[in-house]
Amino acid sequence: MTVPFWGADCRGLRSGDASGGKRRQPCFAHGRKGDAMSHRFELRVYYEDTDLAGFVYYANYFKFIERARSEWVREMGVDQVAMKAEQGVVFAVRRVEADYFMPAQYDDKLVVRTDAQKQTGARLVLKQTVLRGEDLLFEALVTIVAIAANGAAARFPANIRRGLA
Repeated sequence: MTVPFWGADCRGLRSGDASGGKRRQPCFAHGRKGDAMSHRFELRVYYEDTDLAGFVYYANYFKFIERARSEWVREMGVDQVAMKAEQGVVFAVRRVEADYFMPAQYDDKLVVRTDAQKQTGARLVLKQTVLRGEDLLFEALVTIVAIAANGAAARFPANIRRGLA
């Protein structure tokens, strides 16, 4: 299903459930933004995500953007376990270039936005941003590669290349 990136079809964080609204609920709204596929993933900052100062520990932003990428791929209909078993191909992060702008704190609602920037047969560059409302907290350029079971470079499966075309 394709909806506008900031569309109203996004479920977001639940309120009033047994966890008091503190569970992470992904937002699967995605659509075109320019020529790049966009995805949005919502989460809430938990106490375990913070450091002694009460801010999100710097390494946890990498966990947040990893979760967002995993949900984005899942929403494209890609079963990474099946892909590994059937095609012998897995994804790996080759490079990350990250900038921190503002800290997130306990109980903040965050959005991770993923935008495809560049694609080749075996490489994908994504821009991922972490936002709190309109505030940009973190931004990363992430290069993902496809690799075969022996560790050699591989082409992205055709269904993924089509999904990003």
